Amino acid sequence: MLSRSLLCMALAAASSATFADTVWLKNGDRLTGTIRVFDGGKLVLETDYGGTIPLDWKKIATLESDRELLIKQGDFDGERAKSLHRAEDGKVILANGEAPKEVELASIEQIMKPKPLVEDLTWTGNVDLSLDYKRADKDTDDYDVDFNTKARHGRWRHNASGEYNREFTDEVKTTDNWEAEYALDRFITDKFFWQGRGEYKRDKIEDLERQRTLGTGPGYQFWDDELGAFSLAGLVNRTDYDFSNGEKENFYSLSTKWDYNRYLVGKTVEFFTTGEIGRPLDNTADYALDAEMGLRYKVTDWASLNVKAEKDQVSGAEGDVDETRYTVGFGVGW
Repeated sequence: MLSRSLLCMALAAASSATFADTVWLKNGDRLTGTIRVFDGGKLVLETDYGGTIPLDWKKIATLESDRELLIKQGDFDGERAKSLHRAEDGKVILANGEAPKEVELASIEQIMKPKPLVEDLTWTGNVDLSLDYKRADKDTDDYDVDFNTKARHGRWRHNASGEYNREFTDEVKTTDNWEAEYALDRFITDKFFWQGRGEYKRDKIEDLERQRTLGTGPGYQFWDDELGAFSLAGLVNRTDYDFSNGEKENFYSLSTKWDYNRYLVGKTVEFFTTGEIGRPLDNTADYALDAEMGLRYKVTDWASLNVKAEKDQVSGAEGDVDETRYTVGFGVGW
């Protein structure tokens, strides 16, 4: 019985070691864990002793894995490697059966787990929900739901976001609006991209019932990796307004959009800010600002708590707007 128990323990240990990925660093250190992804110059290794560890790709000597991984050496050239084997410094061996191939680490642009349909698809996003109930001289119920998601495939990136807000004061509906935006980025180089976007806003309470915006322009991706991303885009836009009294307006504008997020404290806390600031070309306003900023705290791998501040401001126009909203809520991410 003792021999059998020892044999089972040995087999379990051997099985664990077999399925552990190993990374050798140029300074001689060796790390074991699970390779999650390599993108943006960072190899993300998940460990049971230090959590998720981002490693600088330039500091890695070689690596190995017994899992099937997609190795991309260009935007469209990808190869499924059944396993990775250790090689001399600066190289790795891709094992695909009878013909193993040795490649330079410097030639690899991405490593990820293959997807069933689109192999090199990376998809991230989150949905946040916040509720605010206030019982005082005036009872207030406020509901807010918003989402943000990105999908990247080759040179293309799809961006979608939306928000729905409803508020009641003494059981009378005082706010009821929603908005949605879709933007498509085509990367010209690793950093420069061209964006086309469309945005639609609907308000069932205010005089301005509908807003439609179409825009296009260049952008620059400063970085985009497992620890965060930052991009700027300069757009030329056309905006159409529909009012509740039947009147319509349209104008052209120039704007700058930003999208920034950064993970802190071992990826348990995320700071993020997105927004757009623009100026109409017909000088009907000095500027318009629509932005949000906040923090997310990851409770689990998929659940988070969030606190956000949203700013909507139009200066220099007839009927200036200056609104700030604060929300605290719960979210899910992927």
